[in-house]
Amino acid sequence: MLSNLYYRQVNTWLLLTIIMVIIMILIGGITRLTDSGLSMVEWRPLWGFLPPITHIEWIRVFELYMNTPEYILKNKGMSLNDFKEIFFWEYFHRLWGRLIGIVFIIPLLFFIIIKKIPKSVLSKLFLILFLGGLQGFIGWWMVKSGLVNDPTVSQYRLAIHLSNALLILFLLIWVYLDVKEGVSQIKPDFSLFTFSILFITIIAGAFVAGMDAGLMYNEYPFMGDSLIPENYGEYKLLDPFENPASAQFHHRHLALFTTLCILFYCYRYYFKSVDNKVKKISLFISVIVCSQFLLGIATLINMVPVYLGAMHQTGAVILFISLICSMHRLNLITKLD
Repeated sequence: MLSNLYYRQVNTWLLLTIIMVIIMILIGGITRLTDSGLSMVEWRPLWGFLPPITHIEWIRVFELYMNTPEYILKNKGMSLNDFKEIFFWEYFHRLWGRLIGIVFIIPLLFFIIIKKIPKSVLSKLFLILFLGGLQGFIGWWMVKSGLVNDPTVSQYRLAIHLSNALLILFLLIWVYLDVKEGVSQIKPDFSLFTFSILFITIIAGAFVAGMDAGLMYNEYPFMGDSLIPENYGEYKLLDPFENPASAQFHHRHLALFTTLCILFYCYRYYFKSVDNKVKKISLFISVIVCSQFLLGIATLINMVPVYLGAMHQTGAVILFISLICSMHRLNLITKLD
């Protein structure tokens, strides 16, 4: 049984890590929206904590960037000061990832040594540790795709990078709730179906972002002269993943379907559950999902300005977390020993 002291310490550590991961996802979104992701062409896992300090070092990293397709094809003539602006977000993104690793690993080792980690969550924590290390490699693998010929990262690799980040966040929140409220199981019920639809919709948004598909068909609900874009299906089986118009079409209609599913989910569990906390979460989720849907339309028709894009991604993360909390609460089994 965890003592009250270690109970609070473990929960504080997990909550801090969750907050840092949420911020990391949002920083990654801003990095993408500001086209900053290809500004750092070196990957130095151990020596990358410090940014360029001297003018000579800034010139060196700028010259490396000047040999990339992005500079040659899109940013030729960029000044050093402009380069520093895009460099900041990618550097901050990588630095924050390293800080998450430190904040997660050191307390984990400490709690394992003093045997204060409940056995029922230990395997999940090791899985999080593995996925966190993997995320660094996936991030560099993603960046490399934009340093060869085409000055854009692969939408497939971007989707994998985001999927892994969301999986890490899911596991962290689930473990935190297991320790705080009691052990819960994932069941093949309507809550899991609704959560899965939301996850698919978010990843569909990654394909939209990866192909800059939000910069076309900036009206709603029509796409051009009809509800379906004229070049829909050009790429056959790969069309949802390689045709920007189709990617946007699928994301906007998945978003509508997800909104309706979540509203029905909230209605169902608000009246079905006797747990007041579930009722409160259901009301909160219903407000968030409607706001998120309207925000998505506003982001589209305004051609994805950075502030709206960042707000839209923030709304998706809030909705993602809220559904996890609801699903965990609905499927509680027992208090954690």
